[in-house]
Amino acid sequence: MNKDARLQQLTHWIQQDIPNARIEVASADASFRRYFRIIDDNSHDSTQNNKTLIAMDAPPAHEDCAPFIDITQRLHKAGVHVPKIIKHDLQQGFILMEDLGNTPYLDKLNDNSADALYGDALNALLKIQQADTQGLPEYDERLLQEEMQLMPEWFLKTHLGITPTSEQQKIIDRTLTVISTLVLQQPQAFVHRDYHSRNLMITSQDNPGVIDYQDAVLGPVSYDLVSLLRDCYIHWPNEKIAKWVRNYQTQLEAEGLINKVPEATFIQWFDIMGLQRHIKVLGIFARLNHRDGKTNYLNDLPLTLHYVMQTGNKYPLIRPLIELFNEWKIVKKIGAYTA
Repeated sequence: MNKDARLQQLTHWIQQDIPNARIEVASADASFRRYFRIIDDNSHDSTQNNKTLIAMDAPPAHEDCAPFIDITQRLHKAGVHVPKIIKHDLQQGFILMEDLGNTPYLDKLNDNSADALYGDALNALLKIQQADTQGLPEYDERLLQEEMQLMPEWFLKTHLGITPTSEQQKIIDRTLTVISTLVLQQPQAFVHRDYHSRNLMITSQDNPGVIDYQDAVLGPVSYDLVSLLRDCYIHWPNEKIAKWVRNYQTQLEAEGLINKVPEATFIQWFDIMGLQRHIKVLGIFARLNHRDGKTNYLNDLPLTLHYVMQTGNKYPLIRPLIELFNEWKIVKKIGAYTA
């Protein structure tokens, strides 16, 4: 079924309850899902945000809505500000939900607002990490490796035309194994898995509103923290990041979510987890361009690569991969990140 036919189907489904609904494109994400803003000019329901709702279109052949509903319920119970679900139809792949607005963190983050906005986001993350994890998929060795292998496949080979020699491939494989081994030594918690400035909505009450959490897993405690603070869409000075990380470590220990560990240990958890995420994202952004025609993600490659190069250089076990990237002149090919 083509997109227009699905939109007609979605419109019919919505108008069963909201006959006068106007439907506008809200956004599309990095998957097959699309989001529409539903406007009911005749609504007098004060609980609705500006008389609007959000409809998710998730084609069942490509997407499963059930995890979104399950995770929404878990996060709601944990006190996280997630959209209330109004109705859903799993067979058709439609969900109608509360509208958390159209102002993501990315639009409002600056030097003056960052401490307050990240303070709210880190408080919300503390609630997320205490949500129910029973039966969640695990961020295990297989998944960590599967994600990182997107980098050599899509970023090196497809995007840059680089085919590693057998010796170079061994360096890549050894490094990725080191990363996943170190990551799995961390304490585990509920992981949103895409907790960053485009998935946090500024709300007048109980800020932030949290979206795009359907891929949640049980995984390393630092994953969402590094997604937020070493965001692929916005860059902060290392000193600011270090301060936020220290404060959050203190909160985790106070809540009993981790045992007390040296600050250097927690920073290493954060760094190595960031390497796993950013190596994966190099592959994802390249794939979004080449497979899905979403060229705008190429604009975010320089910052993502900057994180990999900067962090990888800190750790001797990771440095062989960084040396390969230098040998291939990848920063020059992608473009150096400039703040």
